[in-house]
Amino acid sequence: MITADTAAVAAALRALPDNPRIVASGNHSIPWELVRLLDEHVESFVLNTLNGPPGLPEREGVVVETSFVGAGQRRHPGLRYVPSRLSLVPVLFRRSLPVDAVLLHCSPPRDGVVSLGIEVNVLPAAIEACRERGGLVVAQVNERMPFTYGDALVPVEHIDVGLEVSIPLPTPPAAAPLGEDARVIGERVAAMVPDGATLQMGIGAVPDAVLAALTGHRGLRLWTEMFSDGVLALDAAGALDDDHPLTTSFLFGTQRLYDWLDGNRRVHLLRTERTNDPALIARQRFMTSINTALEVDLFGQANASRIDARIHSGFGGQTDFIVGALHAQGGQSIMALRSWHPKADVSTIVPLVDEPVTSFQASAIVTEQGTAPLFGCSEKEQAAHLIERAAHPRVRAELWEEAHHLGLA
Repeated sequence: MITADTAAVAAALRALPDNPRIVASGNHSIPWELVRLLDEHVESFVLNTLNGPPGLPEREGVVVETSFVGAGQRRHPGLRYVPSRLSLVPVLFRRSLPVDAVLLHCSPPRDGVVSLGIEVNVLPAAIEACRERGGLVVAQVNERMPFTYGDALVPVEHIDVGLEVSIPLPTPPAAAPLGEDARVIGERVAAMVPDGATLQMGIGAVPDAVLAALTGHRGLRLWTEMFSDGVLALDAAGALDDDHPLTTSFLFGTQRLYDWLDGNRRVHLLRTERTNDPALIARQRFMTSINTALEVDLFGQANASRIDARIHSGFGGQTDFIVGALHAQGGQSIMALRSWHPKADVSTIVPLVDEPVTSFQASAIVTEQGTAPLFGCSEKEQAAHLIERAAHPRVRAELWEEAHHLGLA
């Protein structure tokens, strides 16, 4: 059994060493009640969490540390960004970011174990690093958290103290209808995906459009960092390989998705250093990695992390999956984005990115304008394909002029 008492949790947090580093469930699984108690009872601390949402403590004495910046961290005065590919964050916990405590958001126990539910990610590594140091593991036990399997399972005896809650999980706002650009991009990408392929993709309008265009495929598999409700549509359409587990590391979606997940052994949640291991990714059948970027230059370099030199997100798993997919037999790495950024009113195909590069050497760049193959092409061929097949027509003349200056034409 897990002790479920606010006073006990508060006392345990107060007993932590000065300015402790605390790793918490991130993304859409923040244990908010535990974070509130931490903020109330510990004067100064480092809160390490991935993709932190709005609402994190913001005061003197609080540092929010992360290797993937979320909406609640971008403008935080105490942000400490630690650049790292997501697959290597567990290494940081053992080498340079020692863990004093872990705050989990989990399900009630079943047969002596709790489940981390929709967020596995770096948590198993954090728990191990913390326990090796004699640190504190605290659980927010939520009866509404779906019970998932794989590396999501944590023995009850690994938890020192807990707090029972009944709180709905976050869900995304109602999706807007797919725009014409997203629909076209989705269809172009889907046309590149063979039946039987293994998919990695994220969340957003372009990934949703790709999934919507894949319902006519058959035998598809998933080996991905995360997935959302779009997978339910593939399942309902008979597009998925029923005999192969759906492998991911975290999830976010509607209550319908969470209900489908609860007790579903077909979904296999793995720790990040396994889902994002390029060697394991490379073993997947026709591995197809589908990512996006803020901008791509004529050398095929992508910036998906920074705006005006300020960190916007991070490397995430993009590099892990690009490398793994390119090493897979029949694998490919696709970068899909609109050719024109509607808010900034600028081209997303640029002569040379002036921000730190997130990734490079995709198989192809896909926009609503067309598909620009890159892998195996000369640098001049790459630039020509990007200008003529991916860039918006209004900037092609300018891009050709810049290509001449860069020695690419």
